[in-house]
Amino acid sequence: MSTADQALEAKSAANPDEVRPFVDRGRVEIVHLSTGDAGHGVFEPGWRWSEHVKPIAGTDSCQVAHVGYVMRGRMHVAMDGGDEIDIAPGDFFNLPPGHDAWTVGEEACELIDFGGLHGYAQPH
Repeated sequence: MSTADQALEAKSAANPDEVRPFVDRGRVEIVHLSTGDAGHGVFEPGWRWSEHVKPIAGTDSCQVAHVGYVMRGRMHVAMDGGDEIDIAPGDFFNLPPGHDAWTVGEEACELIDFGGLHGYAQPH
């Protein structure tokens, strides 16, 4: 994208352009920017991608790449190939396609996603 296609803009997270609820236990609130979408994800205790998003996505694992920052709570991510990682408050993350993930503990995990919302939590 050239800089001519980009706009000077600001959008409030309090008024997202789109909200994509999961089957249960959370949602992602999305703002559409000229450089791409950004989202605020809320993953309640007990949330797991394979239970709460897989029925929407229709894929065996999450096939969306995510780049973001964890604001609160914790999440465990397991790649299809076996690698695993925990992300926690203050962590920036890069999650390639091909993973499952779940909230760890009794606190909701909230994060900001800057790179992986095209098609996330939408039927394919």
